[in-house]
Amino acid sequence: MNLLVKNVTVADPQSKFNNQQCDIRVENGKIKNIGKLIADKSETIFDAQGAFLTPGFFDLNCAAGDPGFETKEDIQTLTATAKAGGFTGLALLPQTNPVVQSKSQVEYIINKAKNNLVDVLPVGAISQNREAKELAELFDMQQAGAVAFSDGDKALQDDGFMSRALQYAKGFNALLMVHPENKSIAGKSQINESKNSVLLGMKGLPALAEEMHIARDIFLASYNETKIHISNISTAGAVALIRKAKKDGVQVSCDVTAHHLVFTEELLSDFDSNYKVKPPLRGKADVKALIVGLKDGTIDAITSQHRPEEIEFKNVEFEIAHYGIIALQTVVPLLIKAGLDIGLITEKLAVNPRKLLNLLVPVIEEGAEANFTILNTSEKWLYNAASNYSRSANSPLLGAELTGKVKLVYNNNQYWEG
Repeated sequence: MNLLVKNVTVADPQSKFNNQQCDIRVENGKIKNIGKLIADKSETIFDAQGAFLTPGFFDLNCAAGDPGFETKEDIQTLTATAKAGGFTGLALLPQTNPVVQSKSQVEYIINKAKNNLVDVLPVGAISQNREAKELAELFDMQQAGAVAFSDGDKALQDDGFMSRALQYAKGFNALLMVHPENKSIAGKSQINESKNSVLLGMKGLPALAEEMHIARDIFLASYNETKIHISNISTAGAVALIRKAKKDGVQVSCDVTAHHLVFTEELLSDFDSNYKVKPPLRGKADVKALIVGLKDGTIDAITSQHRPEEIEFKNVEFEIAHYGIIALQTVVPLLIKAGLDIGLITEKLAVNPRKLLNLLVPVIEEGAEANFTILNTSEKWLYNAASNYSRSANSPLLGAELTGKVKLVYNNNQYWEG
C-alpha cells in the first residue's frame, strides 16, 4: 500500500523530524522517505494540511465481548472503533465468557484478530474465572502471546493471593495490571463519597478504598522486589502514593482514563447512567492532581477504559445500571479538552503503553515500519449514531460536537481514512 502524506507535522520525541512539517512516503508498509517530496502517479496522496502525525496510539485498558458477549462488541466492531479513535494497537482484557485464562483462549483472540490494521493483543486473567482463588495458566498464556495479566475490573482482595501472584509472575518477567478497590471499604457504593453523594442521596465510594488498595500493592511489589501496574487511578491521594513509591525505587507504574481527566462528579446530578464508571467520577481537585501527575511523570499512560454495554444494562435506574462507557473514539477530544499538548498525548498514548508491555515502539524515521496516526487537534466533528463505530452506544458524549479529529491511521501495510 503506497501512500504519500503531504504537509504533516511530526509529533514524535524519538524522531529527528519531531516538530517539523514535512511529507512522508510509505511503500509496502515502510516509511521510505521524509522531507519535501514530489508525488508519484502510482501512489495515493493524503494532504494532512498541517495536522499532526504521531506513532500509532496503543490502549492498555480495553474490553470487548468476544467470546461470549458479542452483542456488546465483537473483534470486528472493536477494531473499527479503535481505528476511528486513532489506535493501531489494543491490549484486550479477559473479562469475557469464558474468561481468557488458558493458552487456547489466548490463541483464539490472536487468530480472531489476525490480518487486521489494529494489533489486538490478549491480556490473560490472573486468577481462574477472575475469582482470586487459584492462579490461571500465566506462563502458558505468555508463551501463547499474552502481553500482560489482569482480572480486569475485579480487584484482587486477598493479600496473600496477590503476593503469590507477584512472586510467580516475577519468574518470567510478566506484568500484572490490577484494578485498585478495597471491597470491604467500598461496599455497594455507586458514586464518589463527597458532599455531592449526600446531596444525591447515594452511597459514596471513598477515595480511601482506592488508596488503601494501592498502598497494599506498593508494599507487596516492594517486598517481592517485582513490578506492578496500577490501572484506573482516580484520586489525588493515589497520585501522591505512586509518586512517593517511584521516588523510593518501587517498580510501580500506573494509568488514568481519559474521562477521569475531564468529567467530574457534578455531572451526576441528572442521574445519567452513562456517567457511571468504575472508579467513579471524582472531584475537581482530583482531576487537577491527575493532570499534574501526567505532566510530572507519575502517571505513565492514558487509557480509554472502553466498556461497551447493551442498552438494557444502561438505560435503567442509576443504581442498577452497569458500569462503563464506550470510549475509544472520544479519547483524543477529551485529552484536548483537558488541555494536554500533542507531545504529552504522544508520550502517554503511543510510546509509554508499549514500553510498559515491552513492545516495539513505532518511530517516525526512514526505513521504519509504518505505524502512525494523523490527527487534527482543532477540527470539530459530530459524535452521533452515524459516526459511532461501536456496536454499543453507552456514551454521554453521543450527540455532542467534539474537537479533535483522527484523519488517518496506518499499520500493517493498511490504512484507514476518517
